[in-house]
Amino acid sequence: MIPKIITGKGSTRRLIAYLFGKGDANEHVDPHLVASWNDFAPDPGRSPHRDPKQVQKQLYTQLDQPVSMLGRQAPQTTVWHCPVRAAPEDPILSDAQWAEIARRIVAAARIAPTGDNEACRWVAVRHADDHIHIAATLVRQDGRRPKRDYDIRAVQREARQIEVDYGLRRLKPGDGTAAKRPTSKEHFKAKRLGQDATSREILRRRVRRAIAAASTETEFFALLEASGVAVRPKTEPSGDVTGYSVSLPGDVNKQGEPIWYAGSTLSGDLSLPQVRKRLTTTAPEPVTIPPGNPWHQATAAAERILHHLTRSEDGVAQGQLAALGGVLDLLPVTTQTAARAELERAAMAFERATRSRITADHSSARALRRSVQMIWNDPSRHGDGAGLAMLIDVALTAVAYAVHWHRTRRHAQQEAAAEQALVHLMAAHAQITEPVLARLAARTPGSQTKRRYAYHLQQAVPEQAERILNDRAWDALATVLAEAEAAGHNVSALLDQAVGQRTLDDARSPARALTWRIRRLGERHVPGPQAQAVRARHSAQHPTTPPLAPEAKGRHR
Repeated sequence: MIPKIITGKGSTRRLIAYLFGKGDANEHVDPHLVASWNDFAPDPGRSPHRDPKQVQKQLYTQLDQPVSMLGRQAPQTTVWHCPVRAAPEDPILSDAQWAEIARRIVAAARIAPTGDNEACRWVAVRHADDHIHIAATLVRQDGRRPKRDYDIRAVQREARQIEVDYGLRRLKPGDGTAAKRPTSKEHFKAKRLGQDATSREILRRRVRRAIAAASTETEFFALLEASGVAVRPKTEPSGDVTGYSVSLPGDVNKQGEPIWYAGSTLSGDLSLPQVRKRLTTTAPEPVTIPPGNPWHQATAAAERILHHLTRSEDGVAQGQLAALGGVLDLLPVTTQTAARAELERAAMAFERATRSRITADHSSARALRRSVQMIWNDPSRHGDGAGLAMLIDVALTAVAYAVHWHRTRRHAQQEAAAEQALVHLMAAHAQITEPVLARLAARTPGSQTKRRYAYHLQQAVPEQAERILNDRAWDALATVLAEAEAAGHNVSALLDQAVGQRTLDDARSPARALTWRIRRLGERHVPGPQAQAVRARHSAQHPTTPPLAPEAKGRHR
């Protein structure tokens, strides 16, 4: 159940007219009162023999009377509006049930505490099965103002208890860092425009992608405009830019003017000051990334997220999660496959997991952000999908770690968002990796070479060897081992290094995990002559002739 508090100035006249009108998309069906401050307020929806406009006037006049009595001494904010919406899968509640919910909401907000006969005047209007609107005035009948300093938190707490009491879908408690939800009006407009999401959601997605891809403020604005977003900087008389607003082409008001959204209203972390904090930790000067395959560099940087989520301070870990969100924001543009849609959903879901009350240290994630930007700027980034599969494999583990990190800190909404992102990321991973693994498996070496690799594998990771050798990805792993060996790498040393990077205990497919690690390690520089001599002496002391067991002979033929 989602309550949303909105306050305003003046009379309740316009609000009452809207609630008892047809709605912006004729969605208001049978609007009527289900409860009021005195249980006998005039009801425009249940007065068939009277002019509805006159009954509406009678209703808002009675609501506004305590405010009118104060005259010029009335407070500036006088209207309190709280839509309360049930989830689509919730059972349809009766008018009596909605009336009781309304009374609990106004009591929790201290608009009308239970038993207080001098409280504020309010009404609850229902015009759909799944929600009501509570309208109230913010002057008590004794002329005082209600003590509603923490009404948003109090109403949310009450809503969580209402969900329990009525057997409704239970939402996760928040911490005030969630982005603003689109209104029902925005949803109806998106449907009319044929959009798959509201303008607010589309703009939030494009702004986040521009932040992830940009290195400077100028580039950030340029990328936004290149994505089809109109940008309007907020410039002070001094010439300093202190903010920005964005708009989608075709999204206009009744006067035909563009509808602008300030970055801060899209999400708290998208305000210009917050954007600048992210960009200052992305500038190329402070971080030097050696030349090489940008996919490998991004994957190596993403692997360090796991260390930070388990061992670093919370601020550093939060910065890593924000950077991981940037990675997911950019991944959809790196593929032209059907997996793009799942990657988009994963990025949108994980967006909620990138923010909490913990202040993020973005400087710790410079290398990750820069390496992902190198992928973005690489004209051949699509490639054969191997680099993307490798990065997603690590991102999957990082998101799983993010679930645990948020859970241990009781970040309920963030935990749920990371879990949802994990589902979409797993679906995308399957779509992307299967063709890549199939191409690698088609080039698998002969049985004698594979037996030798199997022996090295049993020496490097005996506790996982049986799983790996029976894994569907074993042929692909053998292929990348053969490629690395052909490039001059020592297979035994390479396996030791790959296994030592991170445990395989939590890997769903240890063979696949090793495939990506070996692929990345194998494309690094081959060890120099001195290092190779050391490894040769090591190999002489530890013979690698594999004693083939009878059961293994049958398995690897």
